Amino acid sequence: MNNKDRDIAINEIKQKIREHVWKEMEKRKIARFPKPIKGRIPNFLGSEKAGEKISKIPAFLNARTVFSNPDSPQRVIRYLTLTLNKTLIMATPKLKKGFLIIDGSRLTPSQKRRASTIRGAFEYGKKTDDLSSIEIDIKVTGSVATYYDGARLGKGGGFSDLEFAILREMGSITDETPIITSIHYIQLVEGIPMTRHDVPVDIILTPTDIIKTNRKYEKPRGIYWDELPEDKITSIPILLKLRRS
Repeated sequence: MNNKDRDIAINEIKQKIREHVWKEMEKRKIARFPKPIKGRIPNFLGSEKAGEKISKIPAFLNARTVFSNPDSPQRVIRYLTLTLNKTLIMATPKLKKGFLIIDGSRLTPSQKRRASTIRGAFEYGKKTDDLSSIEIDIKVTGSVATYYDGARLGKGGGFSDLEFAILREMGSITDETPIITSIHYIQLVEGIPMTRHDVPVDIILTPTDIIKTNRKYEKPRGIYWDELPEDKITSIPILLKLRRS
């Protein structure tokens, strides 16, 4: 099997896993707004309980800066970050406008709740395309599926993995930076295929458990330019800037 055929096969397996998870969550009435969950990082019953478990993780309590995805099931994590007066960093949709930096210590309680949403983050956040001077202590990511071995699967756009690669190129994160996700237990799926640009997770939060993965996959060392289509590079200003440098 050549590389092209292998990539097609891997993508087909990944999509089958996504379809299975979305279908089962709807079937078992676990899925929550926003709907339909197909094509999204799915929100779920118990997402608040899962997210709140991050407050029991020393790395989070000691963190000064937390990077998080903007999806609904991780909103409580973003809110806790701001409530504890930490700095929250979020990526703008599809990285078109770079990143948003929100200083929790400068917000009122009501502003923190608002700022934990994507719309609120635009209101209270400062836009930037350069995080090279900022050390990120934790990266929170959403998942469609993940597993005890650290394998993770997103919704298919590849932006969470790309965010990691960009942050690694900028020196904002290292191999030791914990990657945390929060899910419903039904999203624990064995057999997720991983490629060199896929980012594994270190800790999985569920409504009932904190799972430290037995991670067997290496984290990407940076951007693998040979795997990025030219149209994707030209559509994201940060990538153009990094390639020039």
